[in-house]
Amino acid sequence: MRIDIISALPELIAPTLNQSIIGRASKSNVVNILFHSLKDYGLGKNNQIDDYQYGGGAGMVLRVEPIFTIINQLKSERNYDEIIYMSPDGETLNQGICNHMSTLKNIIILCGHYKGIDHRIREALITREISIGDYVLTGGELGAAILCDAVVRLIPGAMSDESSALSDSFQDNLLAPPVYTRPEIYDGRQVPSILLSGDDKRISEWREEQAYQRTQQLRPDLLK
Repeated sequence: MRIDIISALPELIAPTLNQSIIGRASKSNVVNILFHSLKDYGLGKNNQIDDYQYGGGAGMVLRVEPIFTIINQLKSERNYDEIIYMSPDGETLNQGICNHMSTLKNIIILCGHYKGIDHRIREALITREISIGDYVLTGGELGAAILCDAVVRLIPGAMSDESSALSDSFQDNLLAPPVYTRPEIYDGRQVPSILLSGDDKRISEWREEQAYQRTQQLRPDLLK
């Protein structure tokens, strides 16, 4: 998979996506994440990328020209399955979206900044808008990092044990069951004996029941 991230401040997220599972996936060529600074396509001697709103109002808006230039350049080089704009207006990110996106080949993620982007970009270029929740951030960079992390870890080869991702919360609309490791007893609290039994069938049944109970207690909306 190739992910092109377009941002006014790519330095906000580049270090994050070079670490842990995502960093290792990049080094092993499971995914190729490229960062594009809008300022490299800015206008005039000051590389301007934003301007005041028509009609007045507080907040600057990212201009049309730099974004059109970089996206059209990328599109001339390869086909993209999705051109995503990180926006609080978009559909809320969930595991189903991540599962689908992990099967794609090439995507562009555009990070908004300031008051957002000129609406003509959304009309002409964007194929999907994604939100990470009903709140507003300074820009779309952190949302893009979350989206990349959630998607890349699902790509075959990104994790040493691919079955681990399949047992994550939300994969079957249930929260994950409790997990334990050594020591067997700590501060008077003991690991459930079923997990020490070696009986794979009973352990699997226990985990399914625990997942259901936790979901019913913490996120009953998922069971609907």
